[in-house]
Amino acid sequence: MKEKFYKFLHRPLWILAVVFVFIIAGVLSYKIMDATVMAKPAFCATCHNMEYEYKTYTEEGLLAHKHAEADVTCHDCHKPSIGQQMNEGWLFVTGQYENPTEKYGFTNEQCLSCHKWEDVVRKTTEKYGAKSPHNGEHEQGNEPPRCMDCHSVHHKQSAEKCNTCHPTEWDGLDSSWAEPAE
Repeated sequence: MKEKFYKFLHRPLWILAVVFVFIIAGVLSYKIMDATVMAKPAFCATCHNMEYEYKTYTEEGLLAHKHAEADVTCHDCHKPSIGQQMNEGWLFVTGQYENPTEKYGFTNEQCLSCHKWEDVVRKTTEKYGAKSPHNGEHEQGNEPPRCMDCHSVHHKQSAEKCNTCHPTEWDGLDSSWAEPAE
């Protein structure tokens, strides 16, 4: 009886089936974790050196908190590949990470996937009139400004880029906008 069982286990089809089941179970487990636990911002703070970023998400003062109030999670903006996640894990384990992390290079397309450009222009024009930083003047003959030139989620906002060409005269900006970008 034991010999038949051992012969059965040595069949390549059986081994292939077990490997296939483990792969499917691993992928499903990852997908479930990604959709539930890993999608929560508190998870990021437990595995990475992300305490600073998590603090900016949970406490008022930066755009990260405004995103939190709108139920935007880390993975809504940060969509790391498996390779990036493995690298982040390696940097964490070996202690070779920056704290706080380097400013993330968001593209305008990423920002505008949620923020409608027409709404941004309308709101800033209502608030600042002709001095709106989002008017078409900046796009005429120039490369359009990148959202991240002025806006940052986990770091302070800055009008420093604007000040390279002209002084900023927008009433209602808090003093943090006058500080150099981080």
